Amino acid sequence: MTRTANVSMVLMVMLAVTIGACNKKTPPVVRPQPPVTGNTTTPPSPPRPPDPITEPMPMPPEPLKDDSLTSNSLDDLNRDSPLKPVFYDLDSSDVNADGQQILQANAAVLKRYPIWQITIEGHCDERGTAEYNLALGERRALAAKTYLVSLGIAADKVRTVSYGKEFPFDAGHEDNAWSKNRRAHFVITAK
Repeated sequence: MTRTANVSMVLMVMLAVTIGACNKKTPPVVRPQPPVTGNTTTPPSPPRPPDPITEPMPMPPEPLKDDSLTSNSLDDLNRDSPLKPVFYDLDSSDVNADGQQILQANAAVLKRYPIWQITIEGHCDERGTAEYNLALGERRALAAKTYLVSLGIAADKVRTVSYGKEFPFDAGHEDNAWSKNRRAHFVITAK
């Protein structure tokens, strides 16, 4: 090797050592912590969660055990139904005074047996079109339901359906038969 190469090599080694020495990081300065005084307080602990509230489950009142209406099947109850039908005037769905008295009596029975569910069937006489009588039967059933609900019967316990002129109570073709067919009929569907 030549002398210039040796000098170059030595210079490079010295340059590397110098660069390495200049690149050293200085250690971080640790600042002293302030002295702890005796007046420090610990943060308050969070409040304890409230105890769960245990309320008794509401139980529906049970009908009396000796009552004959509770032991009958639905067929027997509907055959000898304590719920009476409401009759309507020709082409009317208005509940008249007689109908109001019947509905009040029916409401008293339903309050005595609050677990019963009923369906109110709206019926019409044979006069008029099928469409007209279906609509009129629906209005009659809804009028009876609305009156019962106004007396305190739960609306979800009462369904309505219209049969129009399809199921006449009396198959006759005169005013006496027709007046029996214009009705809201009550059927106990669950107990």
